[in-house]
Amino acid sequence: MLIKKSSEIPSSEITPKALYLNRRAFIGASLAAGAVALGGYKVSGMFAPAEAVSAGTKLQYSKSAYSTGEKQTPLKDVTSYNNFYEFSTDKYGPSELAGSFQPRPWSVSVEGFVKKPKTFDIDSLMKIAPLEERIYRMRCVEGWSMVIPWIGFPLSALLNLAEPTPKAKFVEFTSVLRPEQMPGQKRDVLDWPYVEGLRLDEAMNPLAILAVGLYGETLPNQNGAPIRLVTPWKYGFKGIKSIVKIRLIDYQPETTWHKSAPNEYGFYSNVNPEVDHPRWSQAKERRLGELLKRPTLMFNGYGDQVASMYKGMDLRKNF
Repeated sequence: MLIKKSSEIPSSEITPKALYLNRRAFIGASLAAGAVALGGYKVSGMFAPAEAVSAGTKLQYSKSAYSTGEKQTPLKDVTSYNNFYEFSTDKYGPSELAGSFQPRPWSVSVEGFVKKPKTFDIDSLMKIAPLEERIYRMRCVEGWSMVIPWIGFPLSALLNLAEPTPKAKFVEFTSVLRPEQMPGQKRDVLDWPYVEGLRLDEAMNPLAILAVGLYGETLPNQNGAPIRLVTPWKYGFKGIKSIVKIRLIDYQPETTWHKSAPNEYGFYSNVNPEVDHPRWSQAKERRLGELLKRPTLMFNGYGDQVASMYKGMDLRKNF
């Protein structure tokens, strides 16, 4: 996700260089130093200083039938190559800058058109429904993709607990605002705090989850600790991180990236190889760690589960 409007090489094309040059340099420098400051989470046997650790525990979960059997992206890539503008616009920046972020104590409010509004602490949220491992294909709007074993629970479980009223049509999510811990929020690259949204039926779809972990442990700071949204049929920027508020409303909410560049980032943001980004094609993608591109799948390959929600819609207009 880029802010600049000037002509430049699409990020979908410069990603390979970052993966095969920058990542090696980054890891090499980290090995020389002996540790990587990744918010206190284990990466290839390395730990951040203990004072930066607020979580990082093993989670109890079951395997989900929704998981793909594709090869998983290595943990070191998932935790070192991130889009998290609250910390940095550089892909490698969040893993270096997120160490001082404190994901506990944490609470999430559920409000708006619900019969039972409530504020939950993170430990209560993790007990709303049994945790599952969902191994999902994830596609970034910039053209790169991963396969990530998320640990989480269906978003619908939380919404059903709050009991949406008939007026509820959309779900608005808001991220935490902590510029003292998130240096990217000290810059006006986006309108903070980060806000995202779903239609209520999208939020209730079984594929939509609130993730609290990956690779069997609680979420690293740079991946959205302590709780984030995951909607695998949509582009990655829809997966809002470090959520503090969920509000059910009767209108389509304005979202951060749509507000920043409405011609580039639509509200729906479904993965669609037939709708190009204004600055690059979406027809193909590059899996992180691979040289060759592969065809982009409609709805990221999850059409059987989600296509019915968009029946009759013009997905070029409603991108």
